[in-house]
Amino acid sequence: MIDGLIWDRENLFKVNHVEKSFDSSDNSNVNELRKLIEPWLSAIFQSEHLSVLIGAGLTTAVTSIAGGSAQGMNPLSFDGKYKEQIKKFAEKTASECGRGEANLEDYLRVANELLKGLEIMEENVDASKLKEEINQQLNNLLKGILQTEIDFNNLEQKEEAIYYLKSFLVSLSSRTASRDRLNIFTTNYDRFIEYGCDMAGIMLIDRFIGKILPVFRTTKLELDYHYNPPGIRGEPRYVEGVARLTKLHGSVDWKFQDGQIIKSYLPFGERLEGYEDPHEHLVIFPNSSKNIETDYFPYADLFKDFSHAICRPNSALVTYGYSFGDSHINQIIRDMLTVPSTHLTIISYSDSTGRIERFLQDVNKSQVTLLIGPFFGDLRNLVDNYLPKAAIDRLSIKMNEFKERRGDNQSLLENKNDEKVEGDNYEGF
Repeated sequence: MIDGLIWDRENLFKVNHVEKSFDSSDNSNVNELRKLIEPWLSAIFQSEHLSVLIGAGLTTAVTSIAGGSAQGMNPLSFDGKYKEQIKKFAEKTASECGRGEANLEDYLRVANELLKGLEIMEENVDASKLKEEINQQLNNLLKGILQTEIDFNNLEQKEEAIYYLKSFLVSLSSRTASRDRLNIFTTNYDRFIEYGCDMAGIMLIDRFIGKILPVFRTTKLELDYHYNPPGIRGEPRYVEGVARLTKLHGSVDWKFQDGQIIKSYLPFGERLEGYEDPHEHLVIFPNSSKNIETDYFPYADLFKDFSHAICRPNSALVTYGYSFGDSHINQIIRDMLTVPSTHLTIISYSDSTGRIERFLQDVNKSQVTLLIGPFFGDLRNLVDNYLPKAAIDRLSIKMNEFKERRGDNQSLLENKNDEKVEGDNYEGF
């Protein structure tokens, strides 16, 4: 139990100073919870600096709505000479860093480290066999991720899933002109975020520069989209519907070429052929129990972006579908919470591993909002009831302002009594 919350219940929330846990069968509180949670999230989403960290849970939620399933992070099954050593060390390091059970990234990391050791020892036969097996596992992972995209395109409820994915992204990215851009960070290798942003008309800024052959650059991070309003002098205004995207663990459409990292042309939902050696083509970064990979290009640049975005005053971070299984990411979030004006909002379908509860044991709970359980983690329920509807909310604010000027105080009073969102909820946070 933490601050009165019972973690063995299916659902719990902590919003502002209100805490409650309840069974999933209790749906009688939807309207009351909406009055509390939706205005609070509206205020958080209009923080001076807003970032969102998205894990595999988003892909699972979207594919589930469409009636399908997603590529999981289940442990790999190596069959060669060193299979027991790989399994044992992967489980050991996963346990030491607080992740619990080892996943496929742990297995890949350990296998890669073993491969380097065999190459140093000039055990050429064993190294060759292990490299072949690693390549096969990487190919299977790549095919599984792409197969999720292919299957999604053929599901009957695809359009409904796209609607909720777009609504989720639009709610987060609809920022007032005086606020910094939304920063989207993800540990996912797939392209559901990019696909959803394309469908919603959200332009993404990442570190890749170029149209024909986009190349990863360590510079030009401050590029943005602006426009000059006709007849108005002064500083250019932000173009609406723009966000920054950082894929912390790489992507299925990144590859090495001539010493650079490029983004290859790979349409969403299409098969990829001809990758005989994924080590040369597939840029995927297995997690580290000792943060070793964060010293290397481009990993250091990606995590520098994450740290710079969230570890500053008046910054809010929202996590969705992230299980807090990456120790190097968790440490940066802990550092963020040492700044008193920062805030963390955790939205998760469950905490079956206990990682979220363990993470909260050594942070300031007053800086944390929790929405945990199937009741909140379900993307349909979250979008329909609790995420702010950006366009509608802004129109409601203007409507109330006009009514107040005209003396129609009764309608305004009714809105206050119903605890609706007001303009100062946005600008005063």
